[in-house]
Amino acid sequence: MSRATQVLADLDDTQDWQEQLYVYLHAHPELSMDEVETTGEIARRLRSLGYVVHRLGGGVVGLLANGPGPTVLFRADIDALPIVETTGLSYASQRTATDRTGVTVGVMHACGHDVNVTCALGAAQLLADTQSEWQGTVVALFQPGQETAEGARAMVADGLVSRIPRPDVAFAQHIFDTPAAGQVAVGSGPVLSEGDSIRITLYGRGSHGAMPHLGVDAVVLAAAVVMHLQAIVARELAPGEFGVVTVGSVQAGQKSNVLPSRATLLINVRAYRSEVRAALVAAVERIVRGECAAAGSPVPPQFDYYERYPLTFNDPHVTARVRAAFEEHFGADRVLELDPVPTSEDFSVIPDAFGTPYTYWGLGGFAADSTVVPNHSPDFAPDMQPTLRTGTEAIVVAALAFLDGPAPVTEPPPRAAWDMRSWAGLRPVTQ
Repeated sequence: MSRATQVLADLDDTQDWQEQLYVYLHAHPELSMDEVETTGEIARRLRSLGYVVHRLGGGVVGLLANGPGPTVLFRADIDALPIVETTGLSYASQRTATDRTGVTVGVMHACGHDVNVTCALGAAQLLADTQSEWQGTVVALFQPGQETAEGARAMVADGLVSRIPRPDVAFAQHIFDTPAAGQVAVGSGPVLSEGDSIRITLYGRGSHGAMPHLGVDAVVLAAAVVMHLQAIVARELAPGEFGVVTVGSVQAGQKSNVLPSRATLLINVRAYRSEVRAALVAAVERIVRGECAAAGSPVPPQFDYYERYPLTFNDPHVTARVRAAFEEHFGADRVLELDPVPTSEDFSVIPDAFGTPYTYWGLGGFAADSTVVPNHSPDFAPDMQPTLRTGTEAIVVAALAFLDGPAPVTEPPPRAAWDMRSWAGLRPVTQ
């Protein structure tokens, strides 16, 4: 019997509380960097399992030291989105919150972070309950603010690197609309794009709507910018090179007979290569400045960059090892190839801060014959099972692929000291 089978032997016993926790989390979502109830529940559960808990940058880290050996980190993101839920579930979120602009918004786990948390806590319990089957240190990290690209950086800025042992390897999984529920998808290299959001303020000169010749029309300027931006990918990137430039919001004016003096655009740029990202950003700025000059804008445009996401680039050696472990446990038919996804993540900020290799895989959430709803939809409601079960298994199997096996029975493994400074300098798994 494999170690994974031994550790997962009590998975049926965790199913009831995992489903109850998932329902609770789904009904009680919290916006990015305000996950107070969520982190409280996570910390309480980790402490009950024997983890040493740290609260860092709005998130929670649980450490479980079990003798000498590799240190394995797995991350779950915990925040929800400002979306009014329309799933019709009996446990649908009814919550509202005030966002940073002072607007009251609905709150919903429309990206499946409630699934991610539930699976990670299930894996944390199974590993804690079966310490005779492995040696090393498990780091269960629960990250806030993934949807705003703040959480990973906040945890690093709050001393993450100095407060926990350096991981030898790091993992993250995320629920997607594909593959099907019960399956996982793994891939090497770039799997999630770099992403930038840009708030661009265009300046005109206000005037009466009946006297447009006396002003500079910010609405016409904004329209010219939007149209010209759509040519960047089509005419400035080589065919086959991935890039996205999206105008997600255009705001200008409040009355039909008033030429507004400014317009605001919200732009999103994505790429799989840093060189392409830089070219897209440069093209956006060039076009905006050019259109402003052509319109006679009295003030140069303003560019504010926010929600900046790094590239997620899976280490090929770590990914190959995880794939092999998945295929052995799930069977090759349940392990698919993860093609690059155009969405973005800030997970890599954490392993990159340590210089740790990582891999990020996809978890299926919808039965093969069901209607698939994409992440960030108000109707996003993945199948509870086998999704929770498969996600929990995947984290355990990946962790055990790197944690050392049990020591000989004649020489029980020593318990590691809780002073984590003794763990400095562990060998990287790729050496």
